Amino acid sequence: MLGTILLLLALAKPSCPSPAGAGSRRAEALKRLLEVFGMEDPPAPPAHFKQPPQYMVDLFNTVANADGVTKNPDILEGNTVRSFLDKTHSEKMRFLFILSSVAKNEKILTAELHLFRLWPRVTDGPKRHHFCQVTIYQVLRSDVDAPGEKKLLAARLIPLQGSGWEVFAITQAVRDWTEDERSNQGLLVTVQGMDGSPLDPPPLQFVSSMDHHDSKKPMLVLFTDDGRRGASLPMADFPGGLSRLRSTRSLDRLQPCQKHPLSVDFEEIGWSGWIISPRGYNAYHCKGSCPFPLGENMRPTNHATVQSIINALKLSEGVSSPCCVPDKLYSINLLYFDDDENVVLKQYDDMVAGSCGCH
Repeated sequence: MLGTILLLLALAKPSCPSPAGAGSRRAEALKRLLEVFGMEDPPAPPAHFKQPPQYMVDLFNTVANADGVTKNPDILEGNTVRSFLDKTHSEKMRFLFILSSVAKNEKILTAELHLFRLWPRVTDGPKRHHFCQVTIYQVLRSDVDAPGEKKLLAARLIPLQGSGWEVFAITQAVRDWTEDERSNQGLLVTVQGMDGSPLDPPPLQFVSSMDHHDSKKPMLVLFTDDGRRGASLPMADFPGGLSRLRSTRSLDRLQPCQKHPLSVDFEEIGWSGWIISPRGYNAYHCKGSCPFPLGENMRPTNHATVQSIINALKLSEGVSSPCCVPDKLYSINLLYFDDDENVVLKQYDDMVAGSCGCH
């Protein structure tokens, strides 16, 4: 659990440490902390200041509170949302999204193309069209004009008046691309009349990768699930860690089992360069005694109650009193830049102690 790992990280700083020993323990603790977050190495911070897509910021604020703790657990489909900006840098309606950061074990749930629609051009003469047809194609070969070189993904009639985001489902195309990276030839978007006739110039325009602010550029949003559920890790690999932990806990035996603050500061850990939100959060941790008789306020399990009785009456040797541990855990959400400077929203289970009990 994250709280235990961070506590070990703090305990790995003795009052008179040898520099080599302290550095080794800290490095090992940070390595294990990265494992909790499903990473081998921390992503490199963006080379230049980057504003995350507003959609991702809004999604984070909808799913989580300011500390990243999940407040609406049913909103996300899966536990990961990735955003990708178009890499064509072209004014044409061709888009290419590089998906190399998607892990092989991630299950593709839903993929969406987000395009920002501009206000229509002012044209002379009577307005003959009130709607136009927008069609999204998966490009199969570089020569999109040849027969059979593109596959229809989505089509929709869109009113010419107004502006804002239009979202198109392109899940099957993304599944194809993640199975065979070489098949990713991008997308083609066409704007036609209601009867399929060409419109020149098209009265409806979308923002391209070459113009406007980053917040309105074409974007692929990918909802996935990496199968991770819970983040508990063994602690036996920390030299001296458990003995330190036990000696510290022995001081808490006089206090009843209860929840205490445990601040996690990403800047202090050295992760603030790539984590967008939150800057830190309160993981909480449980400490205190579970003395006989266990009251209801200690939220004991039936097993803990029996164990406390056996311990109090000395009916069996080697039976300790129940332990003060989290009995409710909440997930947190991180909004961060990955190695390719894409913005990712990821949810991690069992990261915050919601309440404590004797188990």
